[in-house]
Amino acid sequence: MIVFRYAPATQLWRGRLHVMGGSKENRHTPGLEHWSLAVKDGKPLENEWRNEIPIPHGGPHRACIVVNNHLYVIGGQEGDFMAKPGSPIFKCSRREEVVYGDVYMLDDEMKWKTLTPMPKPDSHIEFAWIVVNNSIVIVGGTTEKHPVTKKMVLVGEVFQFNLDTQKWSVIGKLPFRVKTTLVGFWEGWLYFTSGQRDKGPHDPSPKKVIGEMWRTKLKLAS
Repeated sequence: MIVFRYAPATQLWRGRLHVMGGSKENRHTPGLEHWSLAVKDGKPLENEWRNEIPIPHGGPHRACIVVNNHLYVIGGQEGDFMAKPGSPIFKCSRREEVVYGDVYMLDDEMKWKTLTPMPKPDSHIEFAWIVVNNSIVIVGGTTEKHPVTKKMVLVGEVFQFNLDTQKWSVIGKLPFRVKTTLVGFWEGWLYFTSGQRDKGPHDPSPKKVIGEMWRTKLKLAS
């Protein structure tokens, strides 16, 4: 890449590795830049990254998905922890973060199109998605901070974006709220594993990092 980026949206699309957004070197300032590199069989075909159309809204921790030869970027946030200069233990300080539910699509025109936003702002969903029956399903994440405590609030819903109707639905609830989870689909079952869960039913702030796997029968909205 041309410069360093923290947690950018990354996806293989049309034979090119696309990297966009994320945070700049300080982890907090959102980046808008978008680059791509031709690749094949895991190896680069070019010596330099190519500049592409910048993403309308920068920031890290987004879902980046290819469906029907279109590139989708969903959710994310602006801002993140920043390293404290000179800290011997590499300590970080929390800065203001803004979570959003924006949905952008890049198609044959190579122009970003703004689609229907998510039902609520959602971040930390990089790998918390699957594509089933022309729908994007997103599991968990983080949303806007608690207005009083300012603590991070985890998400416990399962969201569906119907690509035919361009509408979002909430199609289920998780056994607990969780962020940065890994999601899969197999023979009608929706799976999720790993991530960081909430402190309990009445406290949506993050606590324990988990390793177990859960599954449920997936029922999509029509």
